[in-house]
Formats: sequence, structure tokens, C-alpha cells
Amino acid sequence: MLTLNRIVLCQLDDLPVGLGRAFEVEGKPIAVFRTRGGRVFATDGFCPHKNGPLADGMLTGDSVVCPYHNFRFDATTGECDQPGICSIATYPVEVTDSGIVVTL
Repeated sequence: MLTLNRIVLCQLDDLPVGLGRAFEVEGKPIAVFRTRGGRVFATDGFCPHKNGPLADGMLTGDSVVCPYHNFRFDATTGECDQPGICSIATYPVEVTDSGIVVTL
């Protein structure tokens, strides 16, 4: 049986618009972003190419750009825009009265 864990990470105001923040959730690095359009999303914390810290990357629409080599990952699917580079995991996120909640 699969157990899903819902974890409150922070308050919405703790996430700067257009930037990411790094978190460690149950020993797993997670990058959480708030787009200029108000969308919040969570991905793996590191790029699978050269281990770039994705929370330090730029946002372009609903994609995060790795700070090391400019590889772009779709926030919804985790797919990379470069051929041969594996995708990253994405995680369900909710904004509640309790704060930003990620589900692993």
C-alpha cells in the first residue's frame, strides 16, 4: 500500500514571486517555486545533468531553468527540453490556510 505524506513547507509569503526555495523533505531535496502568475509548484531539488540546484534557477513561465547549463524543465511534467536528459520528478502542491503543502 502506498502512503502519501502531506507536509506543510512554509507560508505563501515566504516564497518570493519569480524565485525558488530549497527544502529538504524526508531527506529528499525539493525545489519550490511561485510564478509571477501565482502558481506554486515543486520539483526535484537538483538537475539530473550536472546536479545543478534547481531552486537557484530562473523561472520562465511554468518552467524552471537549471542555473548550470540552462536546461529547462516543465513544472507540470518534469520533462527536459534537451534530448537525452531524463526528466525530474514533480510533486503535488496546494496552498492552504496552513501554508504551502507538498505531497510525497
